[in-house]
Amino acid sequence: MSVSKYLVMRKTFYFLFSLTIALFASAQEPLLTPQQMPNPIHFLPPPPDTASAAFAYDQAQYHWGKQQRQDSLRAAIAFCDANWRIEYICQIFSQPFGIELSKENTPAIYEMLYVGLITNDGVGRLPKDYYRRTRPFVYYGESSLVPEDEEELRNNGSYPSGHTIEGWSAALLLSELNPERADTILARGYMYGQSRVIAGYHWQSDVDAGYMAASAGIARLHADKCFQRLLKKAKREYACKSRRR
Repeated sequence: MSVSKYLVMRKTFYFLFSLTIALFASAQEPLLTPQQMPNPIHFLPPPPDTASAAFAYDQAQYHWGKQQRQDSLRAAIAFCDANWRIEYICQIFSQPFGIELSKENTPAIYEMLYVGLITNDGVGRLPKDYYRRTRPFVYYGESSLVPEDEEELRNNGSYPSGHTIEGWSAALLLSELNPERADTILARGYMYGQSRVIAGYHWQSDVDAGYMAASAGIARLHADKCFQRLLKKAKREYACKSRRR
């Protein structure tokens, strides 16, 4: 091989390598800004007024959550569910999904989930900043189930629940990949949201709004062509994995 031909091949290799890295890196950013996502301020009611029956229900659910902490297993799950990282999301959904979800074992599903979740997180940003609702543990002046998070979240808006948006978004996307196990997948997504009530970090209405906001965000995400490609890759990977079982 001539030196000139070798140099051309090397330049071509580095160009393609750099392009691949750039495309992969760009996929790790949100596909849409919060301003491009559905805005819950416009399609969901505001947080309940403190004199309303809805807020009385929020208060009743707060005390229900404290009672749930007496169950050591449920309390442990709620404590762990304070973790919002993608690795934890993959871990808790692996059993209901029926396949180990991880960057190594299911890279296409992992990428689809990661990009989907960081994008759909934006659906809760504007209402959180707009309403600035006080969290239950702050309202009552009591300790939460996860005290190490209190300082960081004390002044962070409670409505809607960001954790719930993430958990329910993951449940919806994984249910689409594996509809035969949708019941168990959605049950875990619902549990993840209720863990925030048990932990004392969210009112029930925050969590309920999180389920609705997540659903609206996922609908918007499905209209994005970049996400459609990620979803298609994830479906192919799941089909391949499921045939091997």
